[in-house]
Amino acid sequence: MIDSIKKHPDYHQAGMILCHNGVVRDTSRDGRKVSGLTLSVDHEKLRQVVETYKRKPGIIEILVEIAENKNLAVGDDVMFLVVAGDIRENVIAVLSDTLNAIKTTVTQKTEFFK
Repeated sequence: MIDSIKKHPDYHQAGMILCHNGVVRDTSRDGRKVSGLTLSVDHEKLRQVVETYKRKPGIIEILVEIAENKNLAVGDDVMFLVVAGDIRENVIAVLSDTLNAIKTTVTQKTEFFK
């Protein structure tokens, strides 16, 4: 994903590439032991979220890969999110906002408990 961003025609304007790598942890938010999870993705909403945040000041590119419709175990990669932009204030804010939007409006998670 980073190599793809480095090939972007506006990459010369980038001052930062910020990456998020979400993984399956062994406990749920409420503390129960997790054996794994699955995710489903609303691709239209994902497209809308990415397009919305790409229009933010200073943002060059946003790439997302989500491990959907797979039985994921503790430690497996769930999602990669990469944001490239001009300065850290812009890039950090957009990564955080994009991540939160994806988790609240794009993905549906089903956890499996021990």
